[in-house]
Amino acid sequence: METEAKNPPIESHPWAAFIPDRAKILIMGTFPPKSNRWSMDFYYPNRINDFWRVMGIVFFNNPDRFWNSLTKSFRLDDIKNFLTERGIAMNDTGAKVRRLKDNASDKFLEIVEQVDLHGLMELMPECKTIATTGEKAAGVIASLTDTLVPATGSAVETDYMSRPLTIWRMPSTSRAYPLPIARKAEAYAEMFRKTGLL
Repeated sequence: METEAKNPPIESHPWAAFIPDRAKILIMGTFPPKSNRWSMDFYYPNRINDFWRVMGIVFFNNPDRFWNSLTKSFRLDDIKNFLTERGIAMNDTGAKVRRLKDNASDKFLEIVEQVDLHGLMELMPECKTIATTGEKAAGVIASLTDTLVPATGSAVETDYMSRPLTIWRMPSTSRAYPLPIARKAEAYAEMFRKTGLL
């Protein structure tokens, strides 16, 4: 049973941003689940989050492209190679958070410290697209870039740090988000096509 934390501790993000050379797009969620839900030490580590299955469908027409059925975990080396080849960077919008309930839901996540977006974008001079994976992450990026939160599956255009920036709000890949995985994959495929990565 989920419990409400009386004095929830502040958690710092466990990973550095993953930034391949010549990154073209930055994908941002909110914050990782608690470590007992990880199947790997990297972004979207939860076995029942469909992010890497969506990537498998979009780029390889195979939802299990990054899944190791023997170890019941994702293939981290394959994931990092894929991201590097495609120029996809990964980070989250929460640098420090409190979990108001003992779960991974964004709804009960208080962001204490937001990502240093300016510092992050300085490391990626060729990045002109941010894609957020869910409502809370979209709200954080909108506040940091002084833009409106786009509708799910849509984007807004802005100028940020003297460069054009397209900000997409994508469907959450959590299974709690009520959209079939095939529909989520269609939305991501459309975004990647318009970004020029597909």
